[in-house]
Amino acid sequence: MAMAAESLTDESKPQLIFSYGTLKQGFHNHKLTQDLIDRNDAVSLGPCITQFSYPLVCGPHGIPYLINLPGSGHRIKGELYSVSTRGLARFDELEGTSIGHYERLPIHVIHGSGDGVVSAEAYFAHRSFGPAMWERNGKKGLSEWTENEARGYVKRQDRPYQGRTILEDVRQFVSRR
Repeated sequence: MAMAAESLTDESKPQLIFSYGTLKQGFHNHKLTQDLIDRNDAVSLGPCITQFSYPLVCGPHGIPYLINLPGSGHRIKGELYSVSTRGLARFDELEGTSIGHYERLPIHVIHGSGDGVVSAEAYFAHRSFGPAMWERNGKKGLSEWTENEARGYVKRQDRPYQGRTILEDVRQFVSRR
């Protein structure tokens, strides 16, 4: 892993990011991840799984949300990336951390063959709606966001916003029973 981190162009210490949804290889927003890899601002470290269980649900527009309720849900399969500070800023922008859509929080994952636990960060549904999203989904979650769930994902440009923001769509989604 040290060699991968050293290959990043950014001089600050890279951050490990656990990706569980649209940023994974083969999914809608992986083009950003691939662009960061191409620009030497990210390195793929391969598959991993969370050390503890968490809820993973689909919200409005089929968007995947990891919810910061450790001990609920399932252990989540995903991918681990080493990301530069510059790359992290681009991920934060996509994930809407500045507007309260997602928040980047610590998580522990088991990387590779399961030899050891690695400290990383993941994009969790913001705490202002995460628990309500879990309730709205009947406290039933996924262990992995797959091609099956991705079929329900609506790209940003194709969403019927009608003047609403994503946070307004989230509030409307969690308030429906």
